[in-house]
Amino acid sequence: MAVAQRIYAEALFGAAKDAGRLEQVHEAFTDFAAAMAESPELRAVLRNPQLESSAKSAILADLAGDDEPVFTHFLQVVAEKGRAGELEDIAKEFERLMAREERRLTVELTTARELTDSEAEAILKQIEEAAGRKVEATRSVDPDLVGGIVLQAGTLRVDASVRGRLERLRHELVKT
Repeated sequence: MAVAQRIYAEALFGAAKDAGRLEQVHEAFTDFAAAMAESPELRAVLRNPQLESSAKSAILADLAGDDEPVFTHFLQVVAEKGRAGELEDIAKEFERLMAREERRLTVELTTARELTDSEAEAILKQIEEAAGRKVEATRSVDPDLVGGIVLQAGTLRVDASVRGRLERLRHELVKT
């Protein structure tokens, strides 16, 4: 993540928190990011270096409307500073800040087979107790794991799979 995107996300986060509108700004930014994800044309326009920043500002003002003034003003500043093409990355950083504020941990849980809901719930409950935070998980299946789980939370990766254990054993044997 580039420094500029982090700075813009932190500025919006601070302004929204100071104004007591953090939830509303988060909702507005989430909706806006979803609209951007669904519209390659909008992304292309915002990333177009030949388009004047005032034109981008007008487009963003129309899209944002008047529902959330803190967010609308933020979009205007971003466009004026020539950073409209970076809004997707700024949104990701803003979401990370919100997760930290809400003490929410996002993890990716990969297993060798499909877990039942009760099995997944039990694993997530253990993670919540260990982390002391609310956990939101995406689940995926990778039969190559043979057994066990791989847990990814940000840059932290915990590999408790059979494949991972075999790889570590292989490395140990090669070293000696």
